[in-house]
This record gives sequence, C-alpha cells and structure tokens, in this order.
Amino acid sequence: MFLNTLTPKFYVALTGTSSLISGLILIFEWWYFRKYGTSFIEQVSVSHLRPLLGGVDSSSPSNSNTSNGEADSSRQSVSECKVWRNPLNLFRGAEYNRYTWVTGREPLTYYDMNLSAQDHQTFFTCESDHLRPADAIMQKAWRERNPQARISAAHEALELEDCATAYILLAEEEATTIMEAERLFKQALKAGESCYRRSQQLQHHGTQYEAQHRRDTNVLVYIKRRLAMCSRKLGRTREAVKMMRDLMKEFPLLSMFNIHENLLESLLELQNYADVQAVLAKYDDISLPKSATICYTAALLKARAVSDKFSPEAASRRGLSTAEMNAVEAIHRAVEFNPHVPKYLLEMKSLILPPEHILKRGDSEAIAYAFFHLQHWKRVEGALNLLHCTWEGTFRMIPYPLEKGHLFYPYPICTETADRELLPTVFHEVSVYPKKELPFFILFTAGLCSFTAMLALLTHQFPELMGVFAKAFLSTLFAPLNFIMEKVESILPSSLWHQLTRI
Repeated sequence: MFLNTLTPKFYVALTGTSSLISGLILIFEWWYFRKYGTSFIEQVSVSHLRPLLGGVDSSSPSNSNTSNGEADSSRQSVSECKVWRNPLNLFRGAEYNRYTWVTGREPLTYYDMNLSAQDHQTFFTCESDHLRPADAIMQKAWRERNPQARISAAHEALELEDCATAYILLAEEEATTIMEAERLFKQALKAGESCYRRSQQLQHHGTQYEAQHRRDTNVLVYIKRRLAMCSRKLGRTREAVKMMRDLMKEFPLLSMFNIHENLLESLLELQNYADVQAVLAKYDDISLPKSATICYTAALLKARAVSDKFSPEAASRRGLSTAEMNAVEAIHRAVEFNPHVPKYLLEMKSLILPPEHILKRGDSEAIAYAFFHLQHWKRVEGALNLLHCTWEGTFRMIPYPLEKGHLFYPYPICTETADRELLPTVFHEVSVYPKKELPFFILFTAGLCSFTAMLALLTHQFPELMGVFAKAFLSTLFAPLNFIMEKVESILPSSLWHQLTRI
C-alpha cells in the first residue's frame, strides 16, 4: 500500500536529492585529494573509526621498542624534506626579471622569494649592524618586500660608505646584464675584503666581533662564488674553475654553499672528466648528503665509458658486460634518488627556469639539475639513449618506494607539497612520484552521483515506466524475505505465530 501511494514526483525528488548530495561529496573529496594527496573519507575511517572498532591505531608504534634503524629512517625522512639553497641559482635582475619582461610570467613563487629573504638576513646581517649606519639601512633593506624599495635602500647605503652588501643587492636585483652584475660584484669584493681583514683581527675580542667576522666571511664567500658564476656565464670557464678551487681551498668548512656542484658543472663544460671523477671521489661519500648533481654526474661518467657502443638488441642477445652493468646500476641509483630527472633529460617534459631553492629528491631539484646539465648529457654520445633504455627498470626494483628503498631511504612523502610551494604551478605541472591513483571513494561517489542523476532524469521523463521498474525492483529485492516469512508461517503453529505477532 505504501509503494502504491508513492507518486513519480517522490522518485524524482529522492533521486535528485541523492545525486546532489553525492555530487557535493565528490567535489569535496576531489578538492581534498588535490590539496592533501589523500581521501578525506579514507583518512577519517583509518584515523578515527578504525580505533573505535577495535583496530590498531596506525599512528601508534606496533611495539614499544622501536629499533634504531626505524628511528634513523624517520630522522633521514625529515632531513630529506628540508629545502636547500639552489647552488646554481640565477640572477634576479639579469635573468629572472628578463624572463618576466619577455613572457609576462613570474618564474619565482612568493614562498621561494621569502626563503631567499630569510637567507639574506641570516648571511648578510648581524646583531651589531645598528652601530654602522650603512649596515643598519641594509638590515632593513633585506627585510623589505618591495624590490624598488630594496634597491633605493642600497643606493642610500652606498651614499654613506662603500657597503659590500649594498653592492650585492644591486648586482643581484638591479643589474640587467651579467657583465653589469660582475662589475658590481667586483666593487663588492673590494669592500668585502676590507671588512673581512678588519673583522679578522678583532674576532677574538668578544662575541659581538665574532658574529661580525662570521657575517663578513659569509659575505666574502658569497661574492667570490657569484663572481665565479659570472665568469662561467660569460664563457671564461677556466677562470671560473680556478676561482672555485681557490674558494674551496680558502674556506673548506663552508659546505653550506655547495660550491663543489658549481665546480662539477664547469668541469663538465670543459669536458675535463678526470677532474670531475676526482671531485666525485671526494664528495660522493656515504657519510655526506647526496644530491641529483652527485648521483647523475656519477651515472654520466660510467655511461660515457659504454654508451657510444651500446645497443639494446645486442645487449639482450649477449647480456650486459661488466662496464655496462656498472653504468646501468649507476643510472638506477640516480633514478632512485631523484626519479623526476629522466623526463627532463629525455625532453619528455618541458623545462622552466629553476627556482632559487630546491627540495632534494623533488621536482624542483630535477628542474635545477636538468636546466644546467642537459647539454652535458647531449655531448656524450649515446648517454641519453642508454638512459632511455634503462631508467624505468629502477621502478621494478622498488615496487613500494614510500615504504622501502633499495640504495636510499624510502622516498619522502612531503616532496609534492613542498614542490608546489617552490614551483610556479600556474604554467608548470609538478611531477609527482609515485603517481597517485584516484582513491576508491572518489570513484564511488562519482559513480553514485552519475547513476542517481540518470535515475532522476529518467523518472522525470518517463514517470509511469520508471514507477513500474521501481516496483518490480523492490518486489525482487524483498522476494527472499517474503519467501522466508512464508516458510516460517508454514513451520510454526498458527497460534504461536499469532502470539509472536501480538508481542
């Protein structure tokens, strides 16, 4: 009687409401997945419902005695998600700004520039800056967000005295050519050396003088490194190599600048592979942090020994020789460290200007490496062909990269989120590894939304026919229940059944 009293309008309203609700759930699930990389329903089920139903809380350790290896793995994962200064970062005025003038696009994100501002305040300021008028002005300039205000403050500081950090700011942001930037850096070098010698004599007179000497050391190293990069960009590569070697010899403890990566790139440009191998022997050590430059340069050198004669058909017939096996293993090691690089080297994905900061093992590091090193891979005959034939084999060795690695720690989960902050996602699609599949709940809600919307439309267009189908479906659905009830009535005495129904 209840089913017979329902009108087609009820079915239209019911299916339409169901379609609307499932559509809203679908939109929210999709937005949450794009933002956080996981399903909201799945996360709530695992985090909150599962413990209530007696399951094991995934956030708590399985036993109280966590092994040292797991603790080390956790610490390594945290360190790998640290954002690093790009050792080969471009000049803002002479390179990034020129790109903006030509294309109208901003190559740097706000997050990236904010990190650079923090770096400048750390390297180029100290607590005693307020005692010197020019340094006090520059201390405010490094905090200024407006580029024109920073440049004006640098000119104001130079009117008071020769200030090395003011010349640095003008060379980085106002100079529109590399030659102009080099000229300003040479003036900065003259002022920076004078300050360094003065603070070196006073560094042991107190903590204030020690901090000032540390700041002057950072300024001097930065200037010399940028001058070497200017020489490299202007084609004076041998001069750049000499400047970098002298700088590394003079300040061996300042590894934070990663000057050896600049040196590796310059030596590859000179095709001085013996010296490249010598640098790798020093820095490709198990106790030192790795980078895409270290891993892929090592792979390039080993590929260079066999790539000119390598043929996948011949290798499949006779097997790999020892040298070829070493080259393939080096490529697998590099790809495991950063799986985003091969697509840029093989030009399967378009390059953009590298950011000022990179995330190791992330897309930002891959862009920074390929931007400068693609030409070196092209120069070695057959190297890209060997890479093309072998790089995907890495993924068969590590089927679950987020849980367990082969030569390195598991791939960090945080890379996608950090890379989206570092890279201009407006015109660049961030590379994601491992490629995420749509969660079940998004597919389910999409199917439910489509199905109920179709039912609502059909019910509205063909109310009588859909009413017949609905009644037939419900009758079929309740048929097993009716059958069981009839069997129960036939087995139980009628008086007992009457008493049960009364109860």
